[in-house]
Amino acid sequence: MSTNETVPPVDWLTPDEDRTWRAYLRMVTAVQVGVAQDLAALGLSEPDYEVLSTLSEREDGTSTLHEQAAKMGWSRSRLSRHASRMEARELIRRAPDPTDGRGCLLVLTSAGWDVLRDAAPSHVTSVRRHFVDRLTPEELTALGRIAQKLSTDR
Repeated sequence: MSTNETVPPVDWLTPDEDRTWRAYLRMVTAVQVGVAQDLAALGLSEPDYEVLSTLSEREDGTSTLHEQAAKMGWSRSRLSRHASRMEARELIRRAPDPTDGRGCLLVLTSAGWDVLRDAAPSHVTSVRRHFVDRLTPEELTALGRIAQKLSTDR
């Protein structure tokens, strides 16, 4: 920036805004770490569980790599690398996408279904312990509204 250009003023956070922001970051980290540790004890990572659970939401247990990457907020190349690791563990398999010659489908295998069925009760217990049961119904409702507001594209 040249010396002739003016820098727009920064709208610094107030002390309350800063405290709230930092509390939010600590909350997200604490919940994610707790749930991730519980999943790790089952031999799964958070992304493993996300892939398995979102594929299970489809009647045929199948999604395009592109759709799955978008759902997870990942690049296709990052998901492709992760899918390769899951494929090596026989949790998913890839299949050609009949509608896109360059794309592929991610398909939940019977072993993947079994792992998900076995892990789901423990995962729900973990989510309850680290998140749901620590809030009142009113707090959950308010947090749900806030999360929806913040996750909606502008």
